[in-house]
Amino acid sequence: MRDPSVRFRPSDLVDFVVVGSGAAGGIVAKELAAAGLSVVVLEQGPRLEPAQFEHDEFKYFFRGGITNNPQDQPQTFAPTPNQEAKQGAGQLVYARLVGGGSVHFTANYWRFHEIDFVEASRVGPISGTGFADWPITYAELEPYYTKAEWELGVSGTAGPFDAPRSRPYPLPPLPVKSSGVLFERGCRHLGLHSQPTPLAILSQPYRGRQACHHCGFCLAFGCEFGAKSSTLTSVIPMAEATGRCEIRPNSYVRQVEIDARTGRTGGVVYFDEHKVEQRQRARAVVLCANGAETARLLLMSQSNRFPHGLANSSGLVGKYLMFNGYCEAMGSFEGLLNEWKSVAASRMIHDFYDADPIRGFYGGGGIDARFTGYPLGFALGGIIGGLPPDAPTWGAEYKRLLRESYSRTMVAASHTTSLPLESNAVSLDPVLKDAWGLPALRFTYQDHPDDLAAMRFLQAKGIEILEAAGARQTWARPVQPANFSVHLLGTCRMGDDPRASVVDRYHRTHDVPNLFLCDGSSFVTSGRGQPTCTIQALAYRAGEHIAAFARRGEI
Repeated sequence: MRDPSVRFRPSDLVDFVVVGSGAAGGIVAKELAAAGLSVVVLEQGPRLEPAQFEHDEFKYFFRGGITNNPQDQPQTFAPTPNQEAKQGAGQLVYARLVGGGSVHFTANYWRFHEIDFVEASRVGPISGTGFADWPITYAELEPYYTKAEWELGVSGTAGPFDAPRSRPYPLPPLPVKSSGVLFERGCRHLGLHSQPTPLAILSQPYRGRQACHHCGFCLAFGCEFGAKSSTLTSVIPMAEATGRCEIRPNSYVRQVEIDARTGRTGGVVYFDEHKVEQRQRARAVVLCANGAETARLLLMSQSNRFPHGLANSSGLVGKYLMFNGYCEAMGSFEGLLNEWKSVAASRMIHDFYDADPIRGFYGGGGIDARFTGYPLGFALGGIIGGLPPDAPTWGAEYKRLLRESYSRTMVAASHTTSLPLESNAVSLDPVLKDAWGLPALRFTYQDHPDDLAAMRFLQAKGIEILEAAGARQTWARPVQPANFSVHLLGTCRMGDDPRASVVDRYHRTHDVPNLFLCDGSSFVTSGRGQPTCTIQALAYRAGEHIAAFARRGEI
């Protein structure tokens, strides 16, 4: 196991505690440590070495191998706040290990477009929503998109609808798969513009790391080769190499402490690997725990000074939860595609990215050509892919279809907008507790009608592409309201007005001057289905500004 270069005691006063080591937390920690500041990163999950990652679909998909486990961290769900929230009725899923979601994500790495930051001004208000502009623009964030791509390692090439960029991708695209070739054929017939999918996976050796081995276990799995550009393999070693950053795994934070007199945080309280309560002192705290757990932690940190949750004078902590829409169209072909090999997706389109009033609803998104999931999920009709709806589900014919179809099927997956609704929210369950005796996470979520319409629109386009590509059969599961997501956005939104947001444009909470939040929770709008690139660009920007504040004594 790795021997950390520095260890702090909980009683030591460090400059920063960062809660969470994932897509944002790993970057923020590296930026702060590189700026000469002492950092302790508290991660609720373990630290796994490359040899400990497994190609075990049952363990990782059905037993919570590296994600939050419903037995230890139960949740309750209801579509609306006035309905009873029930355990097991829905789930918000996130990775629970050093590197967080950057370890198990598919590695799609789309930048937002310029429109994403100013869309409310262009489209106009949408009744019953919190649709709003961001306080920053694409131009302000572009240098940090570029820094993320080059420092982490991203493979791709600019497409026809991409926003302006200051540098090309550092690595060429991954090789096109069978699904990508067919997708290109279908798009060509329809006059659409297929492009290589940008991926945070190395197409060539880069910065001492190996290139992709094309094992096929990207989505929901860790990469034992280090080719996936997780924070675990990229920036966390850089942070530790400074000698000023400790990664402390198996540390489950339960409270951000606040001085009742000054209103400032002095550190956090957490449970160690033995479930013994500890307190880590710090001059400032950065929460990067994901869009569900950051909000939950603030709500659990209520006090006399903040009776409705820490940093919640706006009443918006936990509100405006967004998922991104996701739906699929499937197609089977005569020849073998063998989509189980290599990365999940190699081609995509953004022709329908922008909203268009002619459609009669708000929304847009992208479509990518991808594999049909892993064998168990395919057989059982899981999250990705599956047999046609009229296929048998038992017996010899079922087995024959599985054997014949798995290597001949591909997916046109649609990734779409989600409107921010105040009633879609993360809160604390009043009764249910987790394995540490803390209030369980409760969430409510109901898709806006426009979100469902956008998914149906893109799904129909996916069917058209598959048919134009020569599929012998196409099918799709009906679009359904969501009760599950791995994209957890918007619960502590960014803004200039403290009455209408939780953090400012630099991720500092409006209410507590030395408390910062940086992860998907700060999103104002959802983008089009691939948030990690923007989360990490925001983390680079936040880390730079927070370090500057610290150097100037402004924290």
